[in-house]
Amino acid sequence: MKEPATTPPAATTAGANSVAKALVESGVLFLVPDSPITFASGLVSPVYMDVRQLLAKPDCWRQVVSALSQAVKPFKPQLVAGVAVGGIPHSTAVAIELGLPSCFIRLAQKSHGRGKNIEGAGVGGKRVVLVEDVITTGGSSLEAAQILREHGAEVMGCIAIASYGFETATEAFEKAGVDLAVLVPFKEMLATAEIAATETISEFPKSALEEARQWHADPQRWQNSLSRSD
Repeated sequence: MKEPATTPPAATTAGANSVAKALVESGVLFLVPDSPITFASGLVSPVYMDVRQLLAKPDCWRQVVSALSQAVKPFKPQLVAGVAVGGIPHSTAVAIELGLPSCFIRLAQKSHGRGKNIEGAGVGGKRVVLVEDVITTGGSSLEAAQILREHGAEVMGCIAIASYGFETATEAFEKAGVDLAVLVPFKEMLATAEIAATETISEFPKSALEEARQWHADPQRWQNSLSRSD
């Protein structure tokens, strides 16, 4: 049976501020009110977080990996897992820092080779923490957690670098019985971008930040307003 983490796994306020700053400096946040993107769920958004940008900024990435590692420790895992493909570099880096075995999960089983869903260390009978880059609906993470369970793992929780903070995602994790911790909540990311805009970064105009906040408050209403304005 899964034991609860001994300390809260989410980042402290100071820690969230530090990680959010590293993400913003890495160019993770894109504000695109004039050319909204569409998530896999069909939701249209004026803002997008691309955590893959971290890989080009090793100093910032090191800071994020350190924060992830601290968040993982309370779960006392025996193995760190990542979801292909976005979670793989971060889960691998965390595993190296903590001296733990690692694996990654393919959501679509290979049609060639050995046809495995899980690559790397064996997970059977192991306490596993799942590492993700960004949580949107949580569907991919929870599918990976289910695959781990089907292979005999005890899923201790999921740690994400960032999240859009949708209530539906929170409910999905609760329903699946998977503890979720997020280093940088979406509101913290926007607040950090606003501070950066006043200091050195010009890519974050106030109007675009406000648009992102309105979208986050009610994504469907924001999306409906686009249809009315056409």
